[in-house]
Amino acid sequence: MTAETLLLASLEEALALGAKLAAVVGPGDVIALSGPLGAGKTSIARGLLAALGLEGEAPSPSFAIVQPYDVPEVRLPVLHVDLYRIEDPDEAEELGLDDARDDSLLLVEWPERLPASAWHDALWLTLAVAADGTRALTARVPAAWEGRWPLT
Repeated sequence: MTAETLLLASLEEALALGAKLAAVVGPGDVIALSGPLGAGKTSIARGLLAALGLEGEAPSPSFAIVQPYDVPEVRLPVLHVDLYRIEDPDEAEELGLDDARDDSLLLVEWPERLPASAWHDALWLTLAVAADGTRALTARVPAAWEGRWPLT
């Protein structure tokens, strides 16, 4: 597994990163989005969903926990998941994420709410916010993503 750090200076750069990710994702992929509240996790997800064809702004899945998107709304099935309110890993079992991985892209915010083993093959993007508002994004790239990351 390799790691790389990028700087995202604006909302537009976060959305653009999401759009670049959309060009290389497919069913069965998992993107784990980690970082504090307001770091830009949902912005990256929104950029990806827009590039997959979603019209309008994607709502944050904070309250629904799982926000599904299906064809033809987007070019491939996507589950946008927010695990912030999950307090016990057993609660996540009811979400059916393991089964969904077979035919959907999973975008998972707050992935650290589950054991790391749940995301062993995920592209793990961790955001940190600097005092000037710049976001430092560290990508942990598993073997399943080699050749697709870094994005060009």
